[in-house]
Parts: sequence; structure tokens; C-alpha cells
Amino acid sequence: MKKLIKRIILVIIFSLSASYSQSIQKYADIGDFKLISGETIINCKIGYRTFGKINSDSSNIIIYPTWFLGTSEGISTLIQKYRFVDSTKYYIIAIDALGNGISSSPSNYDYEDSVFTNLTISDMVNSQYKFLTETLGIKHLFCAIGGSMGSMQTLQWSVNYPDFIDKIVAYLSTPKMSSYDLLWMNTQLSFIESARKNGMSEKEIKKISDMITAMIARTPDYIVENTDITEFPEYLKSFEKETNKEFSFDNYLAQLKAMMKHDISTNFGGCMKEAAKKIKAELFIIVNETDILINPTQALNLANLTDAETFVMDNNCGHLGVSCEIDRCREEVAEFLEK
Repeated sequence: MKKLIKRIILVIIFSLSASYSQSIQKYADIGDFKLISGETIINCKIGYRTFGKINSDSSNIIIYPTWFLGTSEGISTLIQKYRFVDSTKYYIIAIDALGNGISSSPSNYDYEDSVFTNLTISDMVNSQYKFLTETLGIKHLFCAIGGSMGSMQTLQWSVNYPDFIDKIVAYLSTPKMSSYDLLWMNTQLSFIESARKNGMSEKEIKKISDMITAMIARTPDYIVENTDITEFPEYLKSFEKETNKEFSFDNYLAQLKAMMKHDISTNFGGCMKEAAKKIKAELFIIVNETDILINPTQALNLANLTDAETFVMDNNCGHLGVSCEIDRCREEVAEFLEK
């Protein structure tokens, strides 16, 4: 009886939240949070936004963790403008990952921020689990969906909490970094650390860092096709733009280093086959063959090990391939969720 009353209260709370605070930035204090490194984030804060309404048996809850330096506000655009996940059917919780400038991060932390040096993707997931279970009282998830670093979190969810979740959608994903992924990440890391050490301004560092990212986020064909040579001076000028208020290189480096360490087989002796055996959720993996920012090979290998459903794009949009086929991807995701 007590469990039934608690569930009814939970439904009422979530329904009111859905009715009156759609896409409003919210925060939860999950208390002191211990990282895998043994260090502790004091008074750890998790940012989030909600969409839709929870159903009577709480079986339609989906979490949507943020991508690299992304925010739940960015996810709200995908949900509200592009209907990437149907908020009329599902109760969606967009969660700001640790280090993104909204949740606890170097840029908003009142204590020694070196604690974020050893941040991992698994820490992000564990903080989300604590938030969901202790703050919101959620006992089970229907699905976790995420793109890029968000998909790394969803795949980490599949091994950290295999009984907690039914389905996982991981787009532009990887269960561990490839050698090419680590090449560009180390390039960015070395450049930023050297530039800061030698006194380059943050604005100039950001400009060059963004140019490096632009070279690998899309394909050369996409850039040539969409940026005429006569427009190139204006395109180059676009890298001079001001940064958003959440951005800081300390946040950037915290999440970058977390991705560099990402490997869901870490607790299985580095054996992906053993990690795959742990996964109970149904997987849907979306990749783009032309992705040169996150190589798709590791994700497709995991798909083979788990009999996951896959959707393999082959457009010239590279790591941003979903944005070029968003209608098709939305349909594929909806079909997977409805099975």
C-alpha cells in the first residue's frame, strides 16, 4: 500500500512538473558525490529539464544526457522544435552532464576544482543514477538516448546499471575510443595546454580550437559543398564569435579528458566481449560511415557482440550526420521505441 501511495505521489509531482515547468532549467543537489578516483564533489549539483508527462505506471521515462559541452537547453531544441523524441508519449528528462557548466563543473565549483581532473564518463552516469533514484525517486527507466558524448553515457549506463533500463539509443557513439579519436583529442589537449602555458588569450585559443573541431566535425566534401570559396572570408570570420556564458576551457578539458578515458570494458579487464555480456538493455546504435570525429568501428563491433539494431548513415555530414537526416533518424528512433 505504501508503495502504491508513493507511486501515485510521484505521478502527481511529475504531472505537475510537466504541466507548469516544461523546459525550465532545474537543479538538484545530490549531496557530496564520490568519484571513481576517490575524490569528492562537495554539494554536487545536477541540472535538468523535463518534457511530457509520466504515465500511470511510470513506464515511459526516458533520460537524455548531454553531448560534449552541450546543455539540456540544446536538447530541448531537439525535442520541442524537431520532435526527435515524442514528448506526447514519453516523459523525457534531459540531464546536464557533470563538467558542462550547468551541473557541477570547474567553472561553477566553490571548492578546489582539481577534483574534475579525473572525471570519467562513469562518474557522469553514477551521478545521474543518484539524482534519478534519490531525488526523483525513479526505480526504472524505459530508455536512455544520447548523441556523441551523450551516447557514451548511455552505453556506460548499460553496464553500470544493466537491470535499471530497458532500451538504449546511442547515436554517433562509441563504447571506447579508437586510436584516431585519441589522436584529435590529444591534439586539442596539447594545443590548449601549450597555448595557455604560453599566454595566448582564451578568445584566440577558442578560435583555433573551434577551427580544428570544424575540420573533423564535418567532412571535407561537406565544407567544400556548403562554403563557396567566395564566402570563405566570412566563414573564417565566424570563428571570432563570442563564447556562451557556460563555456570555459576548464570545463572543456574536464569533459575532454573524461572522453579520452571512456571505455565500457574497463571493469571487465578491457575485454569488450565480457562487457557485452553484462548488457541487458535492447540497443539501437546509429553511426555515420563518414564520421571522422568519433570513428564508428567500435560501435559497430559492439552491435555485433550484442545483436543490437543499427542504422548506418552514409552522408557527407560526418559527426553531425544526424542533423542532415533528422527526419529519417526520428522515424528510426520512434520505431525502435515502439517495438
